[in-house]
Amino acid sequence: MEWLSGLEDAAAAREAAGLRRELRPRGAAEADPVIDLAGNDYLGLSRHPAVLAAAVEALHDFGLGATGSRLVRGSTEAHQALEDGLAELLGAESALVYSSGYLANLGAIRALARPGALIVSDAHNHASIVDGCRLARAGRDGVETVVAPHADPAAVRAILAAHPGRPALVVTESVFSVDGDLAPLPELYDVARAHGALLLVDDAHALGVLGPRGAGGVAAAGLAGAPGLAVTATLSKSLGAAGGVIAGPAQLRRQLVDTGRTFIFDTALPPAVAAGALAALALLADGDDLRAELRARASCAAERLEVPVPAGGVVSVVAPGPEQALAWSLACREQGVAVGCFRPPSTPDGRSRLRLTVNVGIAPEAFDEALDIILKERP
Repeated sequence: MEWLSGLEDAAAAREAAGLRRELRPRGAAEADPVIDLAGNDYLGLSRHPAVLAAAVEALHDFGLGATGSRLVRGSTEAHQALEDGLAELLGAESALVYSSGYLANLGAIRALARPGALIVSDAHNHASIVDGCRLARAGRDGVETVVAPHADPAAVRAILAAHPGRPALVVTESVFSVDGDLAPLPELYDVARAHGALLLVDDAHALGVLGPRGAGGVAAAGLAGAPGLAVTATLSKSLGAAGGVIAGPAQLRRQLVDTGRTFIFDTALPPAVAAGALAALALLADGDDLRAELRARASCAAERLEVPVPAGGVVSVVAPGPEQALAWSLACREQGVAVGCFRPPSTPDGRSRLRLTVNVGIAPEAFDEALDIILKERP
């Protein structure tokens, strides 16, 4: 069929450009010999006994799935407790849990970008933010997105100044997911406030890693609970779980519950996952030793690989091109080390790289062995 031939041609073009992607199912932890520097389980909590015990108890209490959307039958006491705990940690008035961080970003941007709004989005923002900006324009009159140079408050100021009186939303990650660098949040907040704009911060890679009690990059910047600011995050990284959250004023939560399509029409996060995430949240808040170990390992990896020390647990190493990045990652995998391989279009600057994500649940000697292999196979 003609449409299948088109797909075959597109696949061949991606193959020639070194952009083919493959699924590699892994087995149970006990049977998986791979040293994992590709996942996002920064603090090693996904298999913590307290986390698993909480999830198992909720599994018996509520069953496997939520059985419906949050507004039908999907809301449980586990969801409410998790939202209360996240709001308290993040210093927000309220929080709303989603089934993924991706959907949380879509919902937050759609809710905060009013008709006629200007969205100012950092050039290195995650794909979920990019898609959220696109969704915000759908069926809305006058919504416009301007991509600002990476981590550049002066550029954001100039963009906002060029649109005086227009409702505006500035969107950024705190710790950026590809390079692991930290956004200048205090400066961005000051710029947004000076121009009457809202600031939305995706704290996915900073939650649990930065700030007092692991409250994230917003808290580390002294902005927790600040007016004119909202936070999103995933629960799949430092919490070792799944899901997403939007935290902010109670009025925002009300708007999302009443009108947010990515909340209203989506099946709720499984209660067992919510309960496990809540148990991880308690461990995270008391996890200063884990965070210190994460920083030490990230600094060690950056020094050995001769790259800048990251703000959190993401260590990014540029490769000469997509083919070399793929070959490098496969060579590491063959020797028992999983690393992230980021190639266009997943990289905002068009450069391919390996991305290492530090996991303190890995034994120190295994972590050192993994770095030896990565260095040995470097193109």
